Amino acid sequence: MDSDISFILNHLGEDRSQYFNAIAPPLIQTSNFALNTVDELRNAFQNEMDGYIYSRGLNPTVDILRKKLAALDGAEDCLLFNSGIAAIYAGVLANVKAGDHILSIKRPYSWVQHLFDKILPRFGIVTTYIDGTNIENFERGILPNTTFIYLESPNSWFFDLQDITAVAELARAEGIVTMIDNSHATPLNQRPIEMGIDLVMQTATKYIGGHSDTLGGVLCGSAAMMRKIFTSEYLCVGSGMQPFNAWLLLRGLRTFTARLEKINASTLEMWMFLKNHPLVEDVLFPLDPDFPQYELAKKQMKTCPGLVSFFLKLDTVDAIENFCNRLKHIKMAVSWGGYESLLLPKCASFPRNEFNPENKEHRMCRLYIGLEEPPFLQEDINQALRNL
Repeated sequence: MDSDISFILNHLGEDRSQYFNAIAPPLIQTSNFALNTVDELRNAFQNEMDGYIYSRGLNPTVDILRKKLAALDGAEDCLLFNSGIAAIYAGVLANVKAGDHILSIKRPYSWVQHLFDKILPRFGIVTTYIDGTNIENFERGILPNTTFIYLESPNSWFFDLQDITAVAELARAEGIVTMIDNSHATPLNQRPIEMGIDLVMQTATKYIGGHSDTLGGVLCGSAAMMRKIFTSEYLCVGSGMQPFNAWLLLRGLRTFTARLEKINASTLEMWMFLKNHPLVEDVLFPLDPDFPQYELAKKQMKTCPGLVSFFLKLDTVDAIENFCNRLKHIKMAVSWGGYESLLLPKCASFPRNEFNPENKEHRMCRLYIGLEEPPFLQEDINQALRNL
């Protein structure tokens, strides 16, 4: 498998003889492509996915990245979008119609919930949220008009897992399309296509790019499903990835495995540091033996790099905010997957006067561990907590 990954990252999809034997693929920054005959133009109009006509659809730079990311996921094909939510939007819209029912894990990514709660109900599409940690909740939640199941495993705050194989088998027996957000685990650590999932999404913004300087969304699946989405939602909405973004992501992809190995090793150190810290009440990390779904995490994932959530033993919002504000090197920001370590406090998501120290969630922080050395990060956390 390691040799396969090396081939994918460094060679797959790259025909260097076509561009002067350059090591780095060129940025084909063009909006459209010239055709030589009327017949060629006619054929391009009839099947835009089989050639180049307009960069809103296919583009040579984007195609190199498409081939690599499809191969990493073990999928037949792949479409690339300007952001992760654009990929989810297209994948959902392509597979639901008025009157359908969606089954989703509870507390999905905020913009997914906005899609399910605010946009789709306008067209008579209803979503039910369930605790996805129990397969029986999926069995009970399926209705006669259920056509789509949405998963995040692990999700990005509490790291709830779903039994991916079991859900996929259940959905397939009922003729239901499944989609999973695999951004946290990445295809290096979890392969949902092999477990039977129809659509696998990841945000290329995070680990694929790795430098916090571009956005991107990846949607992988069967060739038939990708063609279905391409000829409708992809071309109509116009949310396909731009060539320059793809070029940046190709650059990031070269160091994908090296960065993930470093981040994974550092995550294990930071998890133990936080677990033993006197001002930390509890830690959430899927590969912690105390994590409720530890056995499932070991079964489904090779590793789980980058994210650790923890609960502070601080009983005022002032103390928590002081801790966050006093960090010198760990930045406060959303997202993850770049070279820089980040902290996201839960208390920033609601008004200060609603803080309740009895609510454990209100004392929650999520740490993303980047490429800095763990002692450097540990000292920053210690100095920020000192005298609080």
